[in-house]
Amino acid sequence: MPVKMQLARIIISELTENQVIYLQEENGEREFPILIGIFEATNIDRRVKEEYTPTRPLTHDLIVHVAEALGAKVESVVISDLNEHTYYAQLNLRKEDGELITIDSRPSDAIAVAVTFSPALPIYVSEQVLDEATSTPF
Repeated sequence: MPVKMQLARIIISELTENQVIYLQEENGEREFPILIGIFEATNIDRRVKEEYTPTRPLTHDLIVHVAEALGAKVESVVISDLNEHTYYAQLNLRKEDGELITIDSRPSDAIAVAVTFSPALPIYVSEQVLDEATSTPF
């Protein structure tokens, strides 16, 4: 059963290529980092600051608008797998007829889509990924 998480921290550093986001268990204490690129980190950081409104749609806005134009709503994000220190994610879209569509995604892009919404979409992590991520040193 996937565990509901929340975006806990975003660490942006101009001194390194990789930026870090931390996901924390919503009703628990487990937390783990995911390394992401500067563009994704900056976009996520701007979106969680409510005063930011882009003048033009960003890529993550485009994903949401395309889904809606095709009759689907982005419903949630799942960090679904961890393989050789690489996380894998999925966007869950719900069509008007109730069908669930799962789209492969990088975790950074999926989380950027999630924070495009207000309030942010739910972010889940599979129990297997959470166990492995919290037992492996960073």
